[in-house]
Amino acid sequence: MTPLVTAAVLLAAVTHASWNAIAHRITDKLVGFTLISGGGMFIGLAAAPFVAFPAGAAWPYLLASSCVHIAYYALLMTSFRLGDFGQTYPIARGSAPLVVTVLAALFAHEVPGAWAAAGIVVSCVGLTGVSLWGLRGHRPNWAAIGAALATGLTIAVYTVIDGLGVRASHAPLGYIAWLMAVQGVFVPAYMYARVRGDTVRQLRPYAFVGLLGAALSVAAYALVLWAQTRAALAPVAALRESSIIVGAAIGALFFKERFGAPRMAAAGLLVVGIGLMLHAG
Repeated sequence: MTPLVTAAVLLAAVTHASWNAIAHRITDKLVGFTLISGGGMFIGLAAAPFVAFPAGAAWPYLLASSCVHIAYYALLMTSFRLGDFGQTYPIARGSAPLVVTVLAALFAHEVPGAWAAAGIVVSCVGLTGVSLWGLRGHRPNWAAIGAALATGLTIAVYTVIDGLGVRASHAPLGYIAWLMAVQGVFVPAYMYARVRGDTVRQLRPYAFVGLLGAALSVAAYALVLWAQTRAALAPVAALRESSIIVGAAIGALFFKERFGAPRMAAAGLLVVGIGLMLHAG
C-alpha cells in the first residue's frame, strides 16, 4: 500500500467517525439518517454529469450494494438508539475487517497469510473485550451489541461488493456518484412515507449539521473506494478501522461516555489485530 493510499484511508477513517458521531448526536435517528443519506443522494446527482458513467459490468454490484446499504442504515440507526457511541461504533467497525478478510478470500481471491490470520485472532479477542465491557453498568447491553455486530456484517458485505464494483466500473468517480445517488433514495422515502407533510418541519432544525454529516459521509466512502482500486480489499478495510480510536475518543470527549482502562486495553488489542491484517497486505 503506497503512502498516498494509506493517507487517503486514514483521512477516510477520521471523516467516517465524524459523520457517525453527527448521526449519533441527532436525537431522532430517522431524521439524522434522512439528512445524511438524502444529502449524499443530492451530492451524487450533482456530481454525476461531470464524471464518467460506470461500465455496465459495475451496475449489478452497485445495485446490490444499494440494497445492502438499506440494511446497514437500519441496523446502524438501531445500534445508535440502543447503545453508547463508544461501544457500538467500535463493535460495528471492528467486526467488519474480520468478515472482509474472509469474503475477499472467497470472492476476490485475496487469500490471507499468517499475519492476517494472527490479526483475526487478536482482533476477535479485542472485539470481545469491547463488546462485553458494558458502559452503563456491569451487564452487557446484548441488544446493542447484536445490532452493532449485524451492522459490521453489512459493512463487510458492501465493502467487498463495492470493491469489486468500483474495479469493474473503469470510472471510480462515476461509480461513487451513482452509488450515492441510488442508495440515498431509500431512507428519505421511508421518512416521507411515515410523516408525509411533516417531513420538512422535522428536518429543518437539524438541516445544517445533517448535511455536514452527508458531505463527510460521501468524502469518507469516496476515499475508501478510490483506495480499493489501488490496493487489496482486506488491508484497506483493516486500515480504515483505525476510526475505532477516533470514535472512542469522540465518545469520551463529546458524549461524556466512560471508556475505562479495561475497554481501552481491549480496543488497543482490536487495533493491533487490524494492524497485523494491514501488515499482511
